Amino acid sequence: MVEQWTDDRPIYLQLKDQIHTMIMDGVLNEGEALPSVRKVAVEYQINPITASKAYAELVDEGLVEKRRGLGMFILEGARKNLLAVEQKAFLEVEWPKILEQITRLGLDTEKLLSAGHKGTAQNDKE
Repeated sequence: MVEQWTDDRPIYLQLKDQIHTMIMDGVLNEGEALPSVRKVAVEYQINPITASKAYAELVDEGLVEKRRGLGMFILEGARKNLLAVEQKAFLEVEWPKILEQITRLGLDTEKLLSAGHKGTAQNDKE
């Protein structure tokens, strides 16, 4: 999880986004317990209510569940569901903006794709 918070969004949303990323990246796995609210609050120097609010949003999204006396656990299917939501949001919100910028700049899509592959291949070598 991040230790630096930005001022553009509430911390609880930034924390929630970090957990989303960790689930999608496989850092946090289905069936695994999340760190306790108290531990997150101390480690990242945030108010426990802030951490609790982020966790409550994850419960509302159907990604985690609270097990009484045990803590919060990532639900089965959370990664798949989260990826589907994020893919849909990317295709409906981000991609049209990117496509508009590509068109505005007069970029050749073939060159962009080949440049992307070269960058990926270069990153794989490093």
